Amino acid sequence: MKKNKSIMKYKNYIASIEFDDEANLFHGEVINLSDVITFQGSSAAELRKAFKDSVEDYLDFCKKRGECPEKPFSGHFIVRTTPEKHRKIFHAAKKSGKSLNAWIEEKLEKSA
Repeated sequence: MKKNKSIMKYKNYIASIEFDDEANLFHGEVINLSDVITFQGSSAAELRKAFKDSVEDYLDFCKKRGECPEKPFSGHFIVRTTPEKHRKIFHAAKKSGKSLNAWIEEKLEKSA
């Protein structure tokens, strides 16, 4: 069973998309929330509509319950450390030829 992955975006929500060759069906899941939002479609247009409808259903559901919808993860977070450790990390990144952000992201990816 061959699966291809892709990404879709709508209103700051990001979905991971897979195409299932066997079922001839696209499956999607919002990946930047801890809440679960899934959808599917048999064509790109149907999938895009199902994604938007699922996000809107989620937002309406939260509104009806009087709850704030969970905000999508932005990909930004602040890490506090000592100036000495900051200096060491900066020099390690520089020595590897990477930006501080790229170096940290690589380390996080290996440990996650």
